[in-house]
Amino acid sequence: MILTDSEIIKGCIKDDAACQRMLFGRYASALLGVCRRYARNNEDAEDILQDSFIKIFKKLAQFKSEGSFEGWMRRVVVNTALKKYTVSRYNKEITTDNIKDTSIADVDNVPAFNHLTEKDLLVLINKLPDGYRIVFNMYVIEGYQHDEIAALLGIQPGTSRSQLVKARAMLQKEIMQMQKMAV
Repeated sequence: MILTDSEIIKGCIKDDAACQRMLFGRYASALLGVCRRYARNNEDAEDILQDSFIKIFKKLAQFKSEGSFEGWMRRVVVNTALKKYTVSRYNKEITTDNIKDTSIADVDNVPAFNHLTEKDLLVLINKLPDGYRIVFNMYVIEGYQHDEIAALLGIQPGTSRSQLVKARAMLQKEIMQMQKMAV
């Protein structure tokens, strides 16, 4: 029997293990993709996913059926991932930044970029320092604004902007190196 999200949610709120398995089965792979963008490795991503589902099951009664249920769960996952990387660890990266040139060329004009697979891009993003990677993911992929990122990370909006510029510069440098190796 196939249940709707609404029926599964009601079952999960009643601690129905079968509904919890259905919810996990339906959304785990999509949410694991979100976790992988924030985590350094698969083990960390799986830990974030597990912690996220624990929070999802605990807070499911708070979901008001306004907007996308998957979007609500993604937000729980992002918040869980952010908590894994503490503000002190994030601030350390900001102060130890060694990038001098943060100018960014038009990435569309970089031929190597056109040949990148999603997996290649994920590998490049995962090479970024945690602070850069987190801001890049939140802004570019999740669609958060700098004010929202700043509030969630306990930083200034200008710091978020700066981290994004530096993340893009690092990615561009890596893409250029890939292009040189391909030639």
